[in-house]
Amino acid sequence: MKKTGFLAGAAISTVGIVLCKIIGLVYVIPFYALIGTQGGALYSYAYSIYNIFLNLATSGIPVAMSKVISEFNEMKYYNTKERTFKIGFKIISFLCVISFLVLFIFAPNLAYLIIGDVKGGNTIEDVTMVIRVISTAVLVVPHLSVSKGYLQGHKIMQVSSIADVLEQLVRVSVILIGSFLVLKIFKLSIKTAVGISVFAATIGALIAYFYVRGKIKRSKNLNRDAKALPEEKRITDKSLVRKVIMYALPFVVISLLETLFVSIDVFTVVKGLTSLGYTTAISENVNSVISTWGSKLNMIVMAVSTGIITSLIPTIASSYAVKNIKEVNSKINQAIQMLCLVIIPLSCGISFMSKAVWTVFYGYNELNSSIFSLLIISQIPLAICSVLVNTNQAMTNTKATATALIGSLIVKIGLNVPMMHLFNKLGLEAYYATITLNIIIDFIESIYLMHRVKQKTNISFLPSIRTLIKTVLCTIIMILGLSIIKLFIPSFSPSRLMNIVYIVVYGIVGLIIYIMMAYKSKTINQIVGDEFVEKIVLKFKRFIPKSVLK
Repeated sequence: MKKTGFLAGAAISTVGIVLCKIIGLVYVIPFYALIGTQGGALYSYAYSIYNIFLNLATSGIPVAMSKVISEFNEMKYYNTKERTFKIGFKIISFLCVISFLVLFIFAPNLAYLIIGDVKGGNTIEDVTMVIRVISTAVLVVPHLSVSKGYLQGHKIMQVSSIADVLEQLVRVSVILIGSFLVLKIFKLSIKTAVGISVFAATIGALIAYFYVRGKIKRSKNLNRDAKALPEEKRITDKSLVRKVIMYALPFVVISLLETLFVSIDVFTVVKGLTSLGYTTAISENVNSVISTWGSKLNMIVMAVSTGIITSLIPTIASSYAVKNIKEVNSKINQAIQMLCLVIIPLSCGISFMSKAVWTVFYGYNELNSSIFSLLIISQIPLAICSVLVNTNQAMTNTKATATALIGSLIVKIGLNVPMMHLFNKLGLEAYYATITLNIIIDFIESIYLMHRVKQKTNISFLPSIRTLIKTVLCTIIMILGLSIIKLFIPSFSPSRLMNIVYIVVYGIVGLIIYIMMAYKSKTINQIVGDEFVEKIVLKFKRFIPKSVLK
């Protein structure tokens, strides 16, 4: 297993995550057709609650593991980092059992919190059952996360990426085969099919876990058997436990706050919309679009952010540990620039083709595709905010991240339903309110977090701001180009097959326009360097018109 640098690590992580998301996207077409809107809502209820408890068990220790091991490797304390790994594994095992028991025992109470006394859709008993089934994954996924964190701390990204793809393949296979057998062969209920589908998370995690542990066991370049240096012998297990917990605790709090922020929609959208006169069916449908089906399509955009974060945390942690502030600042700007370069045109392009994209995956639905067109745009400030949150965490700037997220959570809780009522009074559809509120909150939070990073490292964000402006201009030109093409070639058809053709055509044209603009404006050069760009250009020079290269 080879170590990778920041850009290579981010690229490897992003490719692995994108592959996972593509697999996750492809399966939703037959899965949605099998379980329908009501089944989709039930599926989203289970995962929303599961994510809260999963974050309690996994958000802290794995990231802390990556960070601590990266620091000890930098200091060549190989024996100590192995002791830390064993200690972290014991801590995570304890958290797994506690989280599982709480989730399993209090499932009926959680189910009531989600749907209350709302009638005409899924019942409290249905929601209770799927929550209890998915609680088994809490016993497995955290152990997988810790093992991947161990390798990421060594700056080894390939194994984690392969494990992610393997886990997703197994999970999707179980979901599709299980749902088909339950509904089409055995003629059982949708509730049973959803139960099988959420249990797939446990099976996929188990297979991936055995793969990662096997790779760790067989690896010969992790210095697992290194003898303790004299200075290492003074480091006690108690101090290591304290270090892991102190590193993990902020990540747990931050991740929990992030998950609670997302889960507010699950607890308020259905109740808020029904109070305004929307039917239970429409309200549950909107909730499933925001929480599950639209979010699955958003995953392609968020995969870029997640890939960058996976590589960014150990890189910043190791540089910050030795007080290499120049390197830290360089990586922060590079991460934000990479993010802007990709997610802004990607999100805007998908939004432009939202009706066609939605129809390909779920069938034509005017309401759902219109919600999705705004939902995908909301991923731009969210992705930037996520990178800044994790940047602050990697530098142990927990106070800043906690302040930002607690403030955001309070605003979200206080304004989510009132925002729906405001939109309703203004004559706007109330279901756009929660997405609009998220965009506003993430934008303000990003500005605040950038300010706090600047206080910590005296960083200049001018390179990132310049890239942001150039990227926005390139994206506007791309959208204008696609709009002109739309005058001659339709961008939507009720036929799924024709929509695939339209998406491919518009995607290729949009990509060509954007890359040409990004190349001519030197936007790409600012991120990866002139030398790298010239190498790529030389390889493809025969296919690029000379007028473009001038």
